[in-house]
Amino acid sequence: MIPAFFSESIEKDNVKCTLCPHFCILKKGQVGKCNVRKNLNGSLYSFNSDRITTIHSDPIEKKPLYHFIPGTKSLSLAAMGCNFKCNFCQNSSISMVSDTSEITGENISPEKIVDTAIKSGASSISYTYTEPTVYFELMFETAKAAKQAGLKNVMVSNGFISGSAIETILPFMDGANIDLKSFSESFYSEQCSGKLAPVIETIQTIVNSPCWLELTTLFIPELNTSEKELTAIISFILETGEEIPWHVSRFFPQYKITDKDPTDIKLMENILERGEKMGIKYVYGGNFNSGKWGNTRCKKCGETLINRTGYQIEIINFTDGKCPNCAEKISGVWN
Repeated sequence: MIPAFFSESIEKDNVKCTLCPHFCILKKGQVGKCNVRKNLNGSLYSFNSDRITTIHSDPIEKKPLYHFIPGTKSLSLAAMGCNFKCNFCQNSSISMVSDTSEITGENISPEKIVDTAIKSGASSISYTYTEPTVYFELMFETAKAAKQAGLKNVMVSNGFISGSAIETILPFMDGANIDLKSFSESFYSEQCSGKLAPVIETIQTIVNSPCWLELTTLFIPELNTSEKELTAIISFILETGEEIPWHVSRFFPQYKITDKDPTDIKLMENILERGEKMGIKYVYGGNFNSGKWGNTRCKKCGETLINRTGYQIEIINFTDGKCPNCAEKISGVWN
C-alpha cells in the first residue's frame, strides 16, 4: 500500500476521498466503494497502485483507438479494481474487488515499466483493462516517466473521475478512450452503480484539451438499445464533436448478465448506419466481423484510407493526416 492522492482530512480521523465522484467519506478502517482505498488511522492509502496485475504489449487498435498512431504497439497495464460495479463487466476477475486482501500483483517501478515499453518497441503506454482512475498513483507516476522518455500515454476509462483528478492527469495524456455506456442516469445507477453526469463532464473536459479522444458504447439488448437511447447518445456525440470516433461494440453474455443473447448483428449494423446518417464522421463496429465498419474512410470522397481485419491493419497511402485522393483532413494523431 502507498499514500493515496486526492484525500481530505475531516473531523474525528475521518477522510474524504476526492479521486472520483463517489466522494466517499471514510471512518478509520473503512474502504471506499472501489474497495482499493482505505482509511488507516486518519490517512487514506491505496492498496493497488503498487501492484500491477497485468502487463503486456497490445496493438493500439485494441484499446480501441483507430485514429491514434495506427499500427503501433502499446504496453498495456492494469492494477486490480474499479469504481463501477457493471453487471456486464468484461474483466470482472481483475476489476471486481470486494476486500483489499484480494488485491494481488507485482510491484514494478514506473522506470521499469518505461524501460519495458521501450525494449518491446511500444510507442505508448496504456492504462487499461480495469479502471485506471482507481490506480491513479501508478498511472500518474508512470505517465510522467513515459513523457520524459518520449513515449505517449493512453487512458482507457469509464470516465468516472473527479474534475481535479482529470485536470491533474490530462497534461500527461496523449490519447483516451472513454466508455459512454448509456445516456441514461437509471442505466448508470442500476447497471453500473454509478452516475452519467460526471462521465459527460469528463468527456467534455477531454474534448477541450490537447488529448485525443475516442468513445465506445457497448450495446446490450433491451438495456440501452431503444430508439430514444440511441438518438440521445448520437445527439450528444454530435454536439460534443462530430469528428470524435465512435466505437459501437457488440455485447456477449458475461459476469452477471448471462440470460441475454449476444446483440443481433442486424441491430449492430442499424446502429452504425444511424450514427453515420445522423452525422458522426467516424463510426466503427467492434466485437464482431464488422467488414467495412472496421475501415477508416474519407467522409468527403469515400476513399478507404485504412483497412482493418481484426487488429491487423493496412494503411493505404496515408501518412500526413490527409486523404490522398481529395486532400480532406482526417482528424487524429497520425505520427
